[in-house]
Amino acid sequence: MRALYYTGTMQSELRDAPDPVAGNDEVHIDVSHCGICGSDMHAWHGHDERRVPPLILGHEAVGIPRNGAYAGKRVAINPLHTCGTCRHCLCGDDHLCADRKLMSMQLPGAYAEQTVAQERNLYPLPDELSFEDAALAEPLAVCVHAVEMARKTVRRPIAESRCVVLGGGAIGVLTALVLADQGCKDLWIAEPNEKRRAVLEKACAVTAYDPAAGGPEPETADLVFDAVGMGVTRKAACALAMPGGTIIHVGLQDSSEGVDTRRITLQEITFAGTYCYSRYDFAAALKLLARGIVQNREWIEIRSLDDGAQSFMDIHDGKAPPKIILSMA
Repeated sequence: MRALYYTGTMQSELRDAPDPVAGNDEVHIDVSHCGICGSDMHAWHGHDERRVPPLILGHEAVGIPRNGAYAGKRVAINPLHTCGTCRHCLCGDDHLCADRKLMSMQLPGAYAEQTVAQERNLYPLPDELSFEDAALAEPLAVCVHAVEMARKTVRRPIAESRCVVLGGGAIGVLTALVLADQGCKDLWIAEPNEKRRAVLEKACAVTAYDPAAGGPEPETADLVFDAVGMGVTRKAACALAMPGGTIIHVGLQDSSEGVDTRRITLQEITFAGTYCYSRYDFAAALKLLARGIVQNREWIEIRSLDDGAQSFMDIHDGKAPPKIILSMA
């Protein structure tokens, strides 16, 4: 089979690779599409010691199993494999499992014509949902989980809140779409890339702004989602949150400075980290996609696996839309 390998810092290469072999409780899957995630870029930049090259990246995958209960059917793959028996797994917080393993990290990824996954991690797709849209299920599940975390901590309904999303990548766009679906009308996205800002305002009912040139006044946001996770965005989030507000930290770019713990304490601002999603969030994401939460697709580009290496360079150079999905066909 053909596969796109991460081979070193800012290097990737399309290679012939051995066909994967399914183990116990695993299914052999012909991959149809797989999205490029910010965490894949983080690894490609050489900033994730957990991802050691040569490695097949990619975990936002959909395809058709060759064996098992879903053989011949279209499925989305939950790439987070867990033990299924620990305290967290049994209470529905399987994403907190101490034995969790992620495709494209501890397990081979899906920038390949074939992959394997646990059968219990497969979700059949409704007939009305295309492979291209279903490839958004994994990042959308991240956003569903983040907004649910916010809903539990914010002091007023989301529909009545001012919500600011920092970062106009796929996680930022999808978070905004989930917030809008829950009735939020005072919705902002910070994005320094001018071309992306124009696309973002078409993608959803949001005000996209250049954080270097303006935006919401300090201390006016009920909810701030940091979809970047850098010192500069954490600092911005702490400045934007109003007294009693909530900051949801989604991005994982670095773990350096930026959190104003004194202001968080004195103004009773909730700061919550949120990681991945539960299996329930993944199922909810598929239902939202089937319901048509993504109306405008100008922020999404479908490219072939042959263009995978160049796609990573284009994202790095700021020449790509918020989302690139690779097709294995």
